[in-house]
Amino acid sequence: MSKRDAVFPANSRHALYDRHRYSPAIRSGDLLFVSGQVGSRDDGSPEPTFEAQVRRAFANLKAILQAAGCSFDDVVDVTTFHTDPAAQLETVQAVRAAEIGEPPYPNWTAVGVTWLAGFDFEIKVIARIPAAG
Repeated sequence: MSKRDAVFPANSRHALYDRHRYSPAIRSGDLLFVSGQVGSRDDGSPEPTFEAQVRRAFANLKAILQAAGCSFDDVVDVTTFHTDPAAQLETVQAVRAAEIGEPPYPNWTAVGVTWLAGFDFEIKVIARIPAAG
């Protein structure tokens, strides 16, 4: 079996990945599997408001996509996790629309959960890595 091809963003969150023992993303062929991203600051603490958490989660995701040579245009599948979907969906949809852009949209599955380790939103994606050149 070949070694995993981990992708790390070019920021200071590496200690968080080491502490929690996971990679931010794994490249496999022309696919990028991105771990769930929450609205955590560089030190791992959550943003104080829900909207700020969602915006930061998308920013953290964007940094990982960029590290792999991708953008939101390359995302084919999205899974989001919400601690209070009914109250949060409007905010998530507004941020998502600004980040993901115009149709055709990627697949999207939204899941209601009871626990996200002190956060209220998490997003994970699968993206197709563009061909070089």
